[in-house]
Amino acid sequence: MWPAALTRLLRRRIIYIILVLLLLMCIIWGNLLDRGAFSGLHYDDFEVQRTRPLLWTQQLLAPEQHINRTRDTELRCRNSVQGRQLLTDERGFVCLREQALPSGCCNLEMPGIGYYSCRTCNATTNCCRLYEYCVSCCLHPDKQPLLELVLQSAYTPKYIYASVADHFELCLVKCRTNSHSVEHENKYRDGKAKHCYGITEAHESQRDVAPPAVHS
Repeated sequence: MWPAALTRLLRRRIIYIILVLLLLMCIIWGNLLDRGAFSGLHYDDFEVQRTRPLLWTQQLLAPEQHINRTRDTELRCRNSVQGRQLLTDERGFVCLREQALPSGCCNLEMPGIGYYSCRTCNATTNCCRLYEYCVSCCLHPDKQPLLELVLQSAYTPKYIYASVADHFELCLVKCRTNSHSVEHENKYRDGKAKHCYGITEAHESQRDVAPPAVHS
């Protein structure tokens, strides 16, 4: 009689046994992958290449010309979005959030609108106190040669910048705080100007993990 009872018990438990075995197999397989060939690979081990040329779209137009375009009902602007008080649109204008039009563009008929403004930025370090002014300054057409050097720098994380499509996207990414802005990974080297559009090098505390400079 007990063999029949044991058989019924096993039938009831078989699903749970299978699930436990599958879970154990997944755990073992995951550990093997971590210890195997993939464990030593990092982003920097891959040669990342752009699949399309970066578009340098900025034009140094008079604000009056932009005002005429702003009145176009079909005009749409991307902007920096994240600021609590300010935003920068893709044309290089900086304005208060309440000065932005439903199109996403800054309303150029409002007072105090900045245009390719480098306010709060240090021309020597190419770093700015406010993110929105960093983006605006970075968008100036004369910053293209500097940004081309940034893209070629050995310290530039290629796997990030390979995906940007144009000048505006490049400035959005470049001006965000990166690891080169901090000392010992937990303290800003310059707490007042931590958004940089120019070339940045790793702090001396990070030099042992930074890639070597490329010499021509």
